[in-house]
Amino acid sequence: MVVTVLEEMRIRSLGVIDDAVVELSPGFTAVTGETGAGKTMVVTSLGLLLGGRADPALVRLGARSAVVEGRLAVPRDASAIARAEEAGAQLDDGALLVSRTVSAEGRSRAHLGGRAVPVGVLAEIADELVAVHGQSAQQGLLKPARQRQALDRYAGDALVGPLSAYDRAYRRLRVVSAELGEITTRARERAQEADLLRHGLSEIEAVAPTPGEDERLAEEAERLRHAEVLASAASAAHGALAGDPEDLEAVDAATLVAGAQRALDGACAHDPALAGLADRVREIGILLHDAAGELAGYAGDLEADPPRLAAVEARRADLTALTRKYGEDVTAVLAWAERSAGRLATLDGDDERIEELTAERDALRAELARSARLLTDVRTRAAERFAAAVTAELGSLAMPHARVTFAVRQTEDPGGVVVDGRALAYGPFGVDEVELLLTPHPGAPARPVSRGASGGELSRVMLAVEVAFAGTDPVPTYLFDEVDAGVGGRAAVEIGRRLARLARTAQVVVVTHLPQVAAFADRQLLVEKTDDGSVTRSGVKVLEGEERVRELSRMLAGQENSRTARAHAEELLETARADAPR
Repeated sequence: MVVTVLEEMRIRSLGVIDDAVVELSPGFTAVTGETGAGKTMVVTSLGLLLGGRADPALVRLGARSAVVEGRLAVPRDASAIARAEEAGAQLDDGALLVSRTVSAEGRSRAHLGGRAVPVGVLAEIADELVAVHGQSAQQGLLKPARQRQALDRYAGDALVGPLSAYDRAYRRLRVVSAELGEITTRARERAQEADLLRHGLSEIEAVAPTPGEDERLAEEAERLRHAEVLASAASAAHGALAGDPEDLEAVDAATLVAGAQRALDGACAHDPALAGLADRVREIGILLHDAAGELAGYAGDLEADPPRLAAVEARRADLTALTRKYGEDVTAVLAWAERSAGRLATLDGDDERIEELTAERDALRAELARSARLLTDVRTRAAERFAAAVTAELGSLAMPHARVTFAVRQTEDPGGVVVDGRALAYGPFGVDEVELLLTPHPGAPARPVSRGASGGELSRVMLAVEVAFAGTDPVPTYLFDEVDAGVGGRAAVEIGRRLARLARTAQVVVVTHLPQVAAFADRQLLVEKTDDGSVTRSGVKVLEGEERVRELSRMLAGQENSRTARAHAEELLETARADAPR
């Protein structure tokens, strides 16, 4: 039973399309029309819905933005539904509504199930639901890297384990090799750095500064340099507070406060407020007495000490020598010493680290070689099956004598990994170089498809590859744009017949210019321009009966009413009906 995935698309202001609705159905749908009518915009629209790159040049001239909306009917148990719901999407009567807006300024917005989502979410869902193949994909098949990707996809689950193990070892090997290379190539620089750190730490250790020592010594030096001035000031202050025994007529603060206290003592009993003031005067007297005592002690203890001052200044000079090199103060110097000790330990451990990294590198290269051997084995077996499947498909596409093979080769490299005694170049996907070869007929040499296949042959090879994928890694919907390029005659008929068979188990949408292909479609859509050169809603319509015969006649001979072309068109339709399953 065919599951319809893409039910409908609405396209507005995209390329030559002004406003059009494309209604799709199960089975095989062919999209036809005159050159330039906008057939390829159908493929472009689907590409946007499925997370493709947004090109502002596609926005119709004069429009502010292009909008593509689609309705996807997806089985409820599909993982695409789970991913959509994870992104916040809601189903509409069991279907996913998808929209993509591209502004003329280049901004792009995507919505899934009524919620704004990153474009990448659409691409994730598309991987499971739709396979889109256009001329760019056909050209991509010419590249060895894409051919290796195709083979890996065909290999399926058998490749997942070895490739995952290889990837882990490869990534870790890159990290280890980079660190090992950095240590060994910069060995001289690191040795010089270690010597400088060692010298600095030695200087700091010799001085042995303590936290805050520079501040304490600065205060002590200032006091020792002004010892006489400080002692004289303290003595004068003491005299002002407690009196000068050599000047009996002088009035000191203690005597004045004592007199004030005596005056209040006799009267404070009559008023609590005055008693409170008397207490405060008494406290002042006590404070004056204490301050006077401390000033006397300070003046008595302080005396000029030239030897001590010289020692302090010498110590400060040692500390200044450190702060000029290693920090703005002693605290910063000690912090530098702590950091440098850690860095020196790292540098001094280089030899040990080199041994560790070398051992790990060798182990990783051995693991890489084991995984690479497994990858080669899996790819080689898959290549035989894949080539046989593609060759069988070519037989049904009017290339009965053609043969496809996959060459799985390796390149020797003295610096590579050793696999089965051979040093081989390696990369992120193993040691294998994969190339798709085509032998068009017996006796012809096998040549890379990039050089040995004509345009028509390449189109059929790509279709055969996709059909082979359908047997091992199917998706519900296939969309082909100009898959029949460079093909005509019997080969075109066979392509149409093969697409019709594929449509028995999947939804197939084909943009084609070949009547032989369109005749095999279950449904044919015509894209046509109006007089103003735009495509409107009425410009995409389903062709049935006489209308379909006229369109096939136009495609055959460029004349809708040619009797010969009409007869041929009816014959093509009859051939397709005869080939359909009963």
